[in-house]
Amino acid sequence: MNGLNEHRIAYLHGMGGGSDSRIPSLLKTMLPDGICLQVRTYDFDPEVAYEQIEDWLSGFKPDLVIGESLGALHALRVADVPRILVSPALGAPFWMKFYSLIALIPGVTALLDRKYKPREGDRQKLHFTRRTLKKYSNHGKSAMAPKGGSVFAFFGNKDHYLKWKVVSIGKYKKLFGNRYAIYDGTHFMEEEYVKSMLLPQILETLSHLH
Repeated sequence: MNGLNEHRIAYLHGMGGGSDSRIPSLLKTMLPDGICLQVRTYDFDPEVAYEQIEDWLSGFKPDLVIGESLGALHALRVADVPRILVSPALGAPFWMKFYSLIALIPGVTALLDRKYKPREGDRQKLHFTRRTLKKYSNHGKSAMAPKGGSVFAFFGNKDHYLKWKVVSIGKYKKLFGNRYAIYDGTHFMEEEYVKSMLLPQILETLSHLH
């Protein structure tokens, strides 16, 4: 690589996100000219999504992968490339397993679909069937398995998912050590921290690539 302008970044959105998600949209306005950031909407079914992401990245060949929230699990399945995680939902497979059990109760799937309905736009369609939710256990195991490539994470100290351990700093530290930073914000990293913390980490990571 000859300078930052030849680098490519793949952004993997969180649950219900998509090609018009806020953080990657902000980053596109902040990154230096020539750095290519791509984000694509993928399926809620983790097995289908894995195939979609694998096919996309095999052609795009990113130098850096950023995973937000539930997208962090997909980012961690990408081997031999640096990963930056934003509010990584490493505890989500546990809750997906729980939801898969109560999805046996009539009306629960419809209730979850209404509760987590994404806003309009090119967004991930959510449908909380037992069959799809059960797949997150193996998806989580694959994500946590050791792979090549560095990992760095950002956590918001006001993240409401910390309470339920959907997001867990302790779990992250156990798996990846102390390569993380905490910002004074929510699960949905605010613009000021995208600019003051996430952007510099991206540029620093890219600057160390050859």
